Amino acid sequence: MLHGLFHIYRLGIIVNTVTVLLLAFILSVTGLFVFIWSLRWRLFDPHPNAAKTIFSEGEVGQVDEPSATPQQLQALQDEMGHQAPLDAAGQRTLSQELAERIQADRSSALVAFLFLSCSVAWLVVGSIAGLISSYKLHSPDFLVNDAWLTFGRMRTLHLNIIAYGWAPMAAFGIAVWMLPRLLKTKLMGGRFAILGGMLWNAGLIAGLGSIAVGISDGMEWLEMPWQVDLLLVAGGALAALPLVFTLQNRRVEHLYVSIWYMGAALFWFPVLFLVGNMPAIHIGVEQATMNWWYGHNVLGLFYTPMALAAVYYFLPKIIGKPIVSYNLSLLGFWGLAFFYGQVGGHHLIGGPVPGWMITLSIVQSMMMIIPVLAFSINQHLTLSGHFRSLLHSPTLRFIVLGGMMYTVSSVQGSFQALRSINTVAHFTHFTVAHAHIGLYGFFTLVMFGAIYYVMPRVLAWEWPYPKLISWHFWLVLIGFAVYAIGLSIGGWLQGLYMLDVSRPFMDSVNVTIPYLQSRTVGGALMTLGHLVFAFHFIAMALRHGRRVGPALFHEDKVGVQAAGAQSL
Repeated sequence: MLHGLFHIYRLGIIVNTVTVLLLAFILSVTGLFVFIWSLRWRLFDPHPNAAKTIFSEGEVGQVDEPSATPQQLQALQDEMGHQAPLDAAGQRTLSQELAERIQADRSSALVAFLFLSCSVAWLVVGSIAGLISSYKLHSPDFLVNDAWLTFGRMRTLHLNIIAYGWAPMAAFGIAVWMLPRLLKTKLMGGRFAILGGMLWNAGLIAGLGSIAVGISDGMEWLEMPWQVDLLLVAGGALAALPLVFTLQNRRVEHLYVSIWYMGAALFWFPVLFLVGNMPAIHIGVEQATMNWWYGHNVLGLFYTPMALAAVYYFLPKIIGKPIVSYNLSLLGFWGLAFFYGQVGGHHLIGGPVPGWMITLSIVQSMMMIIPVLAFSINQHLTLSGHFRSLLHSPTLRFIVLGGMMYTVSSVQGSFQALRSINTVAHFTHFTVAHAHIGLYGFFTLVMFGAIYYVMPRVLAWEWPYPKLISWHFWLVLIGFAVYAIGLSIGGWLQGLYMLDVSRPFMDSVNVTIPYLQSRTVGGALMTLGHLVFAFHFIAMALRHGRRVGPALFHEDKVGVQAAGAQSL
């Protein structure tokens, strides 16, 4: 009797859970279609006013590329075409708005510089740790005398340095710099952001030290002890306060889509991080489910919106052309918000988890194609007819390529969630390649481009050695291509070999060796590119080179129109 009642009770829980999740999914789909309908089918309206909010009067048609040489800047302007000069009233308005923008840039310069400096330092350290880890995969006897240099710890150090060092520091730095520009006011609460950055880095150093000596929570992406994570929570909360304070003092009526993405990311991340690190709450299968709920969502609901916010700002600013469809950008945002939350479950296909949860994850993974295509179409149409601008803009190369990798990684991830493909790709190096296409090919390349744009404004100084920007781009591009393509091929073969019952398991190991070696070659080229980038960053901070033009764009634009306007 009691046994039967227990089964009925469990069945009721399952039915109720399925009902809630299905209703949540139906609500998401319904909400998305209501949103689309509300746009009144004007997805391709040419240059709606909302897309122009990031431009001052007379700036549309005027390119803005601070990392370019004067020759590149002129070639970029020639590619995009020339606009008729403003009248006297327009010149006065532009002069005033640019003077206000200078003050806004100055208000965020110190905070942005500190965050970006930390990000570059963590990038170099993380790259070296990753290169050592990669080499150990095909040469396991390398550096085995010290426990902290073993593969298990070194690979975990690499992941945490990049995930909580380079990536968030770069994202915070770019966001802090963009905020006053987008809201057309000075940055408010910058001191809170600096204190938050200090707490975050202190927590990260303590967490990495814990991992190095063998103290870990044992979950991927959540290895640092939860006691240390409290510092990151406090630091992240403080770093997000400038968004709240600056929003309260904004001088714009419309919030540009980049603000939507940044605000959502800064709200989603603490929720994810707190839930993921709650001690003694998630146990057994539930722990694995939570682990991949967090692991996937930190990529899609923190790093992704931060990078998309940067693309939607820097791409139109560089070419002097508003995005073609502002409504498509909103469709991409709400599609991401509606569908991404449950996609992490496809990592547990074949595991002891409820089948309905896996199916829901697969369906939502496929639905993610909607916001991805919305972004991809928008980027393509905005650049349509002007792809030659990539030849003249160092920043644009990174940002546009990063945007393309967002399409590749997201569409690949959607199809990889399907059981037929997941059967081969799961538990292989193919998944590692896919993760790097997203976090490196998309997020990191976009951040590189954003930093190249921002730093001349932050320091009022040009990049001293323009050729190093090209060296950086080609080193990371070639290295990443070798890394991702080699690891994808090797991982797919590994999956096929593991499914072949006639082959011993070691065949699936041996077949990957050449591709693991290609991974190390690609990783070495990427690391070399990062060293070039770090050297160039330090040289710029030390004021090497001469001021020759692009960083003085305020003087160039306003000089004739409003003598006396100064650069940052």
